Amino acid sequence: MSKLYLVPTPIGNLEDMTFRAIRVLKEVDYILAEDTRTSGKLLKHFDIATPMQSHHMHNEHKTVETIVKRIQSGETFALISDAGTPAISDPGFLLTRACIQNGIEVECLPGATAFVPALVNSGLPNDKFVFEGFLPVKKGRQTRLQFLAEETRTMIFYESPHKLIKTLTNFAEYFGEDREASVSRELSKLFEETKRGSIQELLSYYIEKPAKGEIVIIVEGKK
Repeated sequence: MSKLYLVPTPIGNLEDMTFRAIRVLKEVDYILAEDTRTSGKLLKHFDIATPMQSHHMHNEHKTVETIVKRIQSGETFALISDAGTPAISDPGFLLTRACIQNGIEVECLPGATAFVPALVNSGLPNDKFVFEGFLPVKKGRQTRLQFLAEETRTMIFYESPHKLIKTLTNFAEYFGEDREASVSRELSKLFEETKRGSIQELLSYYIEKPAKGEIVIIVEGKK
């Protein structure tokens, strides 16, 4: 039966690709890729010849209806992002919701997601946590930080390297300089690094040694 597969891809280390993910990507009719150039390298590495189609944040509103109709007509699709699990701070939610609303089966494979190893490796409480993803860049940022200042669960954020200092500065202002946190970058890659300490200690460290690579910030909840 035709369906939509959500297939996680490695966040860095290609050895994290699962056998099941490779099989599904070989068996489906089409692969929806966030960036066909990036995914093309991955597919070539695993000898996957399935045709790709572009599906990203700038075109997903326009393509969802067409893809749903194609699945209903009998085609099977797999959705992948550039790295990690689709729909986690990446395209995927709109198509998944549309498929469910139209009675199409959706199957999400388990696999790589950046925030899980960062959370577990932080040493901060992980029995209860909240995933915030990327903070608003401008509008709504202050309001969100004010709200999160009262959050008692461990908080998870994604951030780009050139905004890390700004975000840590914001955290120091709204959460307090002494709040415990960790910064993980380049997860699963050769130069993987996790730094732990107070927000102020992390801020001082990264002012002196600017970070590179994709970043996950874990922040202790309010006590």
